[in-house]
Amino acid sequence: MPAAEAFAALFMKTPKSEKWYVFIIPGRTVIMKLRKLFSTIVSTACAAVMVLSMSSCGHNSSSTADSSKSSSQSQESSSSAALDESKSFVITLYSEYAPVTCENFEKLVKEGFYDGTVFHRVIDNFMAQGGGFDLNGKQKQASTIKGEFSSNGFSKNTISHKRSVVSMARTGDPDSASSQFFICYSDKDTFLDGKYAAYGMVTKGMEVVDEFLKVERKTGDDGEKSAPVTPITILKAEMIGDDSSGHHQAKFYVSF
Repeated sequence: MPAAEAFAALFMKTPKSEKWYVFIIPGRTVIMKLRKLFSTIVSTACAAVMVLSMSSCGHNSSSTADSSKSSSQSQESSSSAALDESKSFVITLYSEYAPVTCENFEKLVKEGFYDGTVFHRVIDNFMAQGGGFDLNGKQKQASTIKGEFSSNGFSKNTISHKRSVVSMARTGDPDSASSQFFICYSDKDTFLDGKYAAYGMVTKGMEVVDEFLKVERKTGDDGEKSAPVTPITILKAEMIGDDSSGHHQAKFYVSF
């Protein structure tokens, strides 16, 4: 109960219970004056308490706003602190070789599409594939793009599938790539050249991608020991500054 209401409730009685036996003083005139005096005292006291209460409420409102602001800033700080730099890597995009692929990838990063997705397929001496499934194994849907590689009539893309190169995963349909990508572990992945659209390279943090290989894996749908038992999750993906040559770059924060 607010202070003013509590004060009023303490002294204001209903007509039925209004008994002035406390003031047993002979003479009607004296009693009336006492009543008026008491009424005046109560009214004045209530007004004073109301002023103090209003002043207090104004202060509390300001304090609440400050508290909310502080809480919001604290949450932002906690969110930033949760992104571990030691578990991050940078992908540099080479749009001069695969313009449509790079544009699509950058769009998905900016939309936050990759946040919360996992690397669901990790194979020794081959590659780590992710960007298409969430933690519950549900596939996320994204628009498909044209496959920018030579066997699909696009000869401009001459990036070779070697260690740290990033390329688009797809089905048997050459134009079925959408969001899933893979990162090559070996220089011997060149057998993929001309068949998949390579479009970038891990230029910082490849050692983090190598750490994926240390995660326990079980047999996946591909029949290989490729499915991580502990999820390798993309916590956040964001576009950062261009490199010295003007190539766009994306930074990925992961947990595993």
